Formats: sequence, structure tokens, C-alpha cells
Amino acid sequence: MAIFMPMFQILTGINSILFYAPVLFGSLGFGKNASLYSSVLTGAVLVLSTLVSIATVDRWGRRPLLLAGGIQMIVCQVAVGIILGLKFGGDKQLSKGFSALLVTAICLFVAAFGWSWGPLGWTVPSEIFPLETRSAGQAITVSVNLLFTFAIAQAFLYLLCTFKYGIFLFFAGWICIMTTFVYFFLPETKGVPIEEMILQWRKHWFWKRIVPCMDEETQTMKQPDL
Repeated sequence: MAIFMPMFQILTGINSILFYAPVLFGSLGFGKNASLYSSVLTGAVLVLSTLVSIATVDRWGRRPLLLAGGIQMIVCQVAVGIILGLKFGGDKQLSKGFSALLVTAICLFVAAFGWSWGPLGWTVPSEIFPLETRSAGQAITVSVNLLFTFAIAQAFLYLLCTFKYGIFLFFAGWICIMTTFVYFFLPETKGVPIEEMILQWRKHWFWKRIVPCMDEETQTMKQPDL
């Protein structure tokens, strides 16, 4: 989890869109000022959408927000890819209507990230580790996040030039993988004290095969029966 959660957070493509928003919008035919305004807009949407997560995360739980946010991001990324594939490239130029639709889809994608994987990509790793391994888990989480941030930031422009509109489908594919991962492998941490998190792992259909059990007689850890 210390590896997958931060890796998936970056593979949504959010940092690429935020880092290179002016370049991205400029390459799509927007004017210089429009590109800058669009990047400001996406930043504002990201900030405001985090308020949704603050208001709902303890009411609805972590898994529902991650799953719903993942589905919304998939739809938005696929929509952007389809619009660009059909209406942009060569001598084609985006009309004002499709340009507005494109910006809307990107803003909805940023909003979905802002109320799901953005804050929860840090919240969940801070909650899932038992006290004995929490410091090591958090260190790995931060390191992996920074590593993938650097890698994607360096590779994005090359991928954009190579895949063109397919870059959005590339990220959509990764979001499908991470949403499936959350559904099957991430236990809910809502209302679970840190001291009891180990019990959540032991009750999980998959992780109970790996997480050691407590021998009640000797009070020592023993490997689960596979």
C-alpha cells in the first residue's frame, strides 16, 4: 500500500495537467491568455473541490470517495481523448463549443481528483499502517510519490507528442487499474483507530493470508494458515 497508493495518485495524470496546463491548452489551440486563464481555473477548481472531501470523508468513508472519484476521472479522461481524437489534429481546429466542452471535462477531472485521490492519497496511507510500521510506511509513501512525480513530469511532454490525444486514454487506463485495486484490496479505514488497523488487515479476504495472526496463548505473532 505504501507503494501503490502514491504511485496511483500520480498516475492519474493530475500533476501533468497542472504543471503543463498552459502548454497543454496552448497546444490545443487556445490563445496565450486563454491558456493561462484555463490553468488558473483548474487550480481554483482543485482547491474548492478539496472542501467536498473535507465535508464528506468522515461521513461516507474513504473507499466510496476513491471509487466514485476514480469513475468520474475515467469518464472525463476518456471524454477528453475522444473529443481530441475526433475534432482535433491536422488541419482541424476546435470550435468554441468543443473548446468549452473540453475545458469542462478537464475541470471535472480535476474536481474528481480534488475530492478523492488528491487528499485521500495522503490520508489513507497515514491510517492503514499499524503503529509498529507507520513511520517506515509513511517514509516509503512520500519517497514513491516524489519519484513518480519526477518521472511523469519529465516524461509527460514526450508522451504528449508521441501519443497525442492517446495520452488521456493512457491515464484513463491507469485510473481503471487503481479503481479496481481500491475495490478489491483496500480496506475501509473510516472510524478505525490506528491500534486496531491490524485487525482490518486480518479480516480482509486477501490480506489475511499475509498478515500474521496473534497467538492468544503465547501473545506472539504467527503466520496465517494459507
